[in-house]
Amino acid sequence: MNKHLLTLTCLLCGLPFLAKAQVLTAEDYQRAEAFRQKHFRENTQNLYVSPQWFRDSTGLSYMLEGPDTRRFQLVTFPEMTPQAAFDHERLAEALTQEGMEAAQPDSLPISDVRFFNRDSLSFRTGNATYICHLSDYSLSSWQPSWGRGNRMERVSPDSQWVAFAKNYNLYLRSVETGEEIQLSTDGTREYTYASYYGWGDIIEGENGDRPENFAVSWSPDSKKISCNIVDTRVAEKMYLLDWSVDSLFRPRLLGYYRGSPGDSTMVYYHQVVFDVEDQTETKIDLPPAAHIVSPNLRWMPDSDRLVGRYYERGYKARHYVEVDAGTGKVRTFHTETSETSVNNAFDEYRLLEDRNQILFTSERSGWDHLYLLDVASGECKALTQGAYLVSGLEYVHEDAELIYFTATGKEPGRNIYYDHLYRVDFAGRQVTLLTPENAHHQVSVSPDGNYFVDNYSTTTQPTVTVLRRTDQPDQHAQLSEAEVSDLLAMGWRPPETYVIKADDGVSDIYCAIWKPTNFDTDRSYPVVEYSYTGPFTYRYPRAFRSGMSGTNQSLAELGFIVVTIDGRGSAGRSKAFRDVSYKRLGYGLSDHVYAIRELGERFDWFDADRVGIFGHSAGGYDAGRGMLQYPDTYKVGVASSGDHDHRMEKAWWPEMYMGWPVDSAYHQQSNITNAHKLEGKLLLVHGGIDENVNPSATFKLSEALIRADKEFDLLIIPSQRHGYRGEYNDYFTKKRWNYFVEHLKGVEPLWTF
Repeated sequence: MNKHLLTLTCLLCGLPFLAKAQVLTAEDYQRAEAFRQKHFRENTQNLYVSPQWFRDSTGLSYMLEGPDTRRFQLVTFPEMTPQAAFDHERLAEALTQEGMEAAQPDSLPISDVRFFNRDSLSFRTGNATYICHLSDYSLSSWQPSWGRGNRMERVSPDSQWVAFAKNYNLYLRSVETGEEIQLSTDGTREYTYASYYGWGDIIEGENGDRPENFAVSWSPDSKKISCNIVDTRVAEKMYLLDWSVDSLFRPRLLGYYRGSPGDSTMVYYHQVVFDVEDQTETKIDLPPAAHIVSPNLRWMPDSDRLVGRYYERGYKARHYVEVDAGTGKVRTFHTETSETSVNNAFDEYRLLEDRNQILFTSERSGWDHLYLLDVASGECKALTQGAYLVSGLEYVHEDAELIYFTATGKEPGRNIYYDHLYRVDFAGRQVTLLTPENAHHQVSVSPDGNYFVDNYSTTTQPTVTVLRRTDQPDQHAQLSEAEVSDLLAMGWRPPETYVIKADDGVSDIYCAIWKPTNFDTDRSYPVVEYSYTGPFTYRYPRAFRSGMSGTNQSLAELGFIVVTIDGRGSAGRSKAFRDVSYKRLGYGLSDHVYAIRELGERFDWFDADRVGIFGHSAGGYDAGRGMLQYPDTYKVGVASSGDHDHRMEKAWWPEMYMGWPVDSAYHQQSNITNAHKLEGKLLLVHGGIDENVNPSATFKLSEALIRADKEFDLLIIPSQRHGYRGEYNDYFTKKRWNYFVEHLKGVEPLWTF
């Protein structure tokens, strides 16, 4: 047979198989929809049990879910025996009498259940809050204390004075006589006393007013007040145009004060103290601070001092200070420094006022650990040490001098990202493990520190929830076990996890892979990475519920392998591991590229030649950067709400991780200045009124791509902010799915299904 005819015959014979493999049906899309997060969780119960501790620490309540039921349970101490929290039938009857139509015992329309004691509880239903007296199941409406009061006023501890603001100045009003006293006199619209700068302070129109905010701190003896002066005299705004209001036929101009890296034209804070009796103002002897590094000061019990800390611009130093409230003089008693940055994203800080001490975490040893700092002497003592990371400060028992904290990477042979709960005393003599299971532990400690609820799981082991004593953690009562049979019946399987050496040949990097439920080992699947290399977090799924990523599983159902990778430069490890990304955020994907190639060599079904990438916010920067910096790896990208040029970002994030002042590294790692390198298919998406990551960077990247004559796609969602909600998120999800279906799989996508 002619060899050309033979070749043609083979190709024709293979066409039905190729067509079958490539076609996507409405059923495939419906399966993907079923695995989105909003549907996904409907097929599981009790993945995380949230305790509501009794205010007197004599017990707790919690909710147990069934496929179609919700029942409230109760545990009292010291018995630790779960039981029904109340008579569900009687409460259903009481609610029905109150006007709740056909309230059902197994699905009571209540939330935020809080027990005052064993005999009474509060709950929310609709927009109302009630108290239920369990002796007779009588209901009475109630306005909780945390919902009372005027947020623009603050009553003194002795209840004699009310502090408030008027005409940009601070005033006092006598509770007894109603007399008003003006404490400050030079306040203006741009120099506002007793205020703060709010993240969502959106100003409408060019000359609109900033939303009113009020904040003061009374001294314990009610004789002094400390507050900030918010200074916007030199601050510059970022702007947005809102085109989404149906009744308007021209856009609304929205503005907000937001400094970018290196800016001096920012919102500044000045700290002052007022003497109530003398009605005098004392300025605290600190320079005006950009709002991103403003001091955090708190009163000490003697009412003569304030203690706190502040960062220098650029985050290379953190100072701990004591302020004389009478003179405003400042004494610096401890300083933390770093050649890169003193990380403030998720550090722990606890002022122990009665002990004149501060408990805090620091990376000074190369790992985040607990330290006890004496305010008077400045002596700093390490309470934990070693090649592991303190991840959370859960409870401080000052009388017993015990500290309960979570840490990762301490237990040999276990996943380095698993949290465990530990106890250490104030002398740092012994660190005791309180959660023995080889799993990720999410804990909640009782108000008195004697008990804790532990939700523990892995990506493959569903959650088990137990109640433990902090002094005898081996004595525990099981509260619930997650139910996932309906989820497994859908064909879902947990993500597969892998540890791969980074391209330095030394560091371990962690990867997770989601496969379609109809996975076939004989097929080769295109790969999509869901990326977020922000140095203050990581993507690796530790708990069962984090492995249930609807974003990843739903995309996988359309015939993809979806992968998340945590390479060097991300958090959760040593300072050296994270510092790899310092001034190099644009190169955070290098280990990801290495891992993708390694996985492609390991598995025939992992097609490392057909790789896409998507991400949101800092992940949106990743998606753009991956397409520009690593075009041999990433062929298709979807970048949503991306901070494509760190010079246009909110100042604190880039100044901490890219350095301050701004230098050439910012220019070199900008997606905008590298736009000419685009080779693959790129979809840029942004919310039109995003005040977190202003859409201007996406517009500037679009402009640069046009000037470079690069083909790309752009979607602006006019009414959305940083996160996309409801029908807009549905729309974006379909656009993201179909972008990869069309350009990475090479298949005609569906829109209606």
